[in-house]
Amino acid sequence: MKVLVVDDDVVSRMVLMHLVNSCGSYEIFEAEDGEDAWAQLHGGLQPVICFCDLRMPRLSGLELLARINGVPALAAMRFVLASSANDHATMAQASGMGADGYLVKPFEQGQVLAELAGLTAQASAGADAESARATMARLGVDSTRLLAYLAGFGQQLGAAADSWAGASAAPTVADHGSVEKLHAGCITLGLQSAARRFAMLDGATASPAALAAAVATALDEVGHKTAALRALAPPAA
Repeated sequence: MKVLVVDDDVVSRMVLMHLVNSCGSYEIFEAEDGEDAWAQLHGGLQPVICFCDLRMPRLSGLELLARINGVPALAAMRFVLASSANDHATMAQASGMGADGYLVKPFEQGQVLAELAGLTAQASAGADAESARATMARLGVDSTRLLAYLAGFGQQLGAAADSWAGASAAPTVADHGSVEKLHAGCITLGLQSAARRFAMLDGATASPAALAAAVATALDEVGHKTAALRALAPPAA
């Protein structure tokens, strides 16, 4: 499996490459910035996953993602943004543009492993994922309303990620309620892979890493369903 790591900071790039390598058997490629990555992708490199820094001088991660979105041959590539920023707006923007995941610096093996596992699981579970049209029909809403639901749920997921970030290994009663609430939201919005992840968790005993992995999968599905909705042609008058 080919993996592309993009970061203008050589130390961060080396650390992330090492962590990816420690998570399994991967053929790892590196790019010193977005322009370098684009040149490699435009030249024929087709990695399964791209880990890309958000803020770079010549071409940012979001700008690179925008270019990638216009190339059908790269549609199957998973795109994970990395940044020291840990705010809801950045995560929501990344998800809205179709990013498959989000890493927060400084990198930890657990979050890298969770991204790799989540992306692999999504690829294998794609066949039974509920389509955006099916979700609209089931809920009786149009695309505008479903987009609003997804955006709101994405904010809830971001808030949960923030509250669990750096938490101790001892969950609280509040965590149990949050897991149940997020599980219900995933079911309602047809985020089936994430719903299965949350169903396997007990908020009173789950580790922060397991909670973070479930949230990452949910944000991943929110991003894909949002992108699918925006790609739909408007209904005929």
